Amino acid sequence: MTEPTSSPLEPMPGDWQRGLAVVAHPDDLEYGCAAAIAAWTDGGREVAYVLATRGEAGIGTLEPDRCGRLREREQRASAAVVGVTTVEFLGHRDGVVEYGPALRRDIAAAIRRHRPELVITLNHRDTWGGVAWNTPDHVAVGRATLDAAGDAGNRWIFPELTGQGLEPWDGVRWVAVAGSSTPTHAVPAAPGLERAVRSLLQHRAYIEALTDEDPEQYARAFLTANAGAAAARFGGEPAVTFELFGR
Repeated sequence: MTEPTSSPLEPMPGDWQRGLAVVAHPDDLEYGCAAAIAAWTDGGREVAYVLATRGEAGIGTLEPDRCGRLREREQRASAAVVGVTTVEFLGHRDGVVEYGPALRRDIAAAIRRHRPELVITLNHRDTWGGVAWNTPDHVAVGRATLDAAGDAGNRWIFPELTGQGLEPWDGVRWVAVAGSSTPTHAVPAAPGLERAVRSLLQHRAYIEALTDEDPEQYARAFLTANAGAAAARFGGEPAVTFELFGR
């Protein structure tokens, strides 16, 4: 059964050292959980980013090749603001990412490369709660990430990865889903919130194509409102929320 939405959120586990965030597009993490990532890297943890696409279909006024290069640069700059230096792109086509063995294999390979204890992804369900429809890329990548966390530890699933020098990794202990409408855990937002705002602002070209609002006001209002909405379930403290799956 789904937990009541009024149930308290538990603190995220802290006994881990390496994290891997796997999402579909540049800006997914900045809209979703950059404040938590900033707090984690401040605490000495390592977090790497893997993106399925370069976000090349994200700006209607830019053709895909040019847009992809721009958004890749913005993502690397955005990651650096919250202490992330490793950013990889898997090369799937933005807007038409397909759930299936090829995507699972690419994500399992990334998990084997980085050997994380915590994997982070974005909402994999059809909606954001209610009638706000999710995108196919988010659904495909989120679902494939949950599956790949298990695939990475089984040498008989994608055995070709072993031949590439990627030995199985069965050390993923949790998959944390940001942006879930049924969160279970949270991280205090305040320590990393200012850097989360600056991190989202690195996606300036995307934001300016999305809204006529001042980019800084837009980013601050969005992230502050999201963090504040979780406070009632986290002891009154603004928070970044996750739905945590254990393995």
